[in-house]
Amino acid sequence: MQQIINFLIRNKHFLLFLLLLLISLVFTIQSHSYHKSKFISSANFLSGGVYSWQHSITDYFGLRQENIRLLEENERLHNQLKSIQIDSATTKFVDTTSFKTPYKYTKARIIKNDYSKIDNYILINKGEKDSIFPDMGIITDKGIIGIVENTSKNYSRVISILNSNSRISAGLKKSNQFGSLMWNGKDPNIVQLETIPRQANIKEGDTIITNGRSTIFPRGIGIGTIIHYELNQNKSYYQIDIKLFNDMSNIGFVYAIQSNDATEIKSLEK
Repeated sequence: MQQIINFLIRNKHFLLFLLLLLISLVFTIQSHSYHKSKFISSANFLSGGVYSWQHSITDYFGLRQENIRLLEENERLHNQLKSIQIDSATTKFVDTTSFKTPYKYTKARIIKNDYSKIDNYILINKGEKDSIFPDMGIITDKGIIGIVENTSKNYSRVISILNSNSRISAGLKKSNQFGSLMWNGKDPNIVQLETIPRQANIKEGDTIITNGRSTIFPRGIGIGTIIHYELNQNKSYYQIDIKLFNDMSNIGFVYAIQSNDATEIKSLEK
């Protein structure tokens, strides 16, 4: 103990300098948006590298489960293809690969996933060099995951739908009624849908999807099904509990969605 005290006394000027330097850096980062963004990007880069190395090991042991998930997805796609009846004698086939599509999808892998906090974030292994930018939607083959908050060169941080600050426009699959999707911080498998008017015809088991009223998610991306609903205190809107399609504690690969028309739409909105 005496040696520690002697060390502190001998180096008090240097230690004081380090303390003041740290305080000045904190104030600089907090008061300047440019410095703050650079700091967050650097933090994403460092933490991303560590989590990427960690997940390269855990992914190896999770290959069997991931292969099962891919087989199930392929089965659903094959069933959808078989359900389309094509009359080869009367159908005109058109090469649609040259058509401009409204959305572009980029695959990525989750290397860090929080789901037990009030404000949860996800880290993915794609960033600016892969054309991933803030406000892009993140989904799986089952449904939505979150929205990109900020990026570095190789990594991106995503605001999970399990975040108290998350607000996503969503609605009923069977109608145009829509509301605001949020999370109350309790069960990671259940989110809440609010401001659905009482005139809406709803029942347990109804499917909730994205309604396409923003440039982040196209209409029709799955979210979950209604498991409980009741009117609010004013008896004007429903408060609805949604069981998520995704198991938010077990997510591997995702897709980032880029709207090709986002810039044009935002310019008109201004």
